Amino acid sequence: MGDERHEKTQQRAYEIWEREGGVHGDPERHWHQAQAEIDRESALPLTADDALPETREIASADVLTVEELAVRTGISGDEAQELMDRLGSDRAAVEQAARGLKAKRRS
Repeated sequence: MGDERHEKTQQRAYEIWEREGGVHGDPERHWHQAQAEIDRESALPLTADDALPETREIASADVLTVEELAVRTGISGDEAQELMDRLGSDRAAVEQAARGLKAKRRS
């Protein structure tokens, strides 16, 4: 399990470095940020259906915040806020749009 966590942290730290422009930075900060992101994600529901299966809507007290959406999907906080503002409380639609935005950027 330790090797798996180490590999996930290493990959996430690299992704953080890429998101920040890939310039010389602070690898220790990236590593700690990666660990924090992974820990936060492990506390979140895995899918929209896991969170609120009957309505698939985001409740006002839900754990899905702009920051968490951004971290989980690899988009910026501004992009996450715009998606949530535009798509409202349909968690599945917001998640799908965020992942689509990330995939579009990779192309």
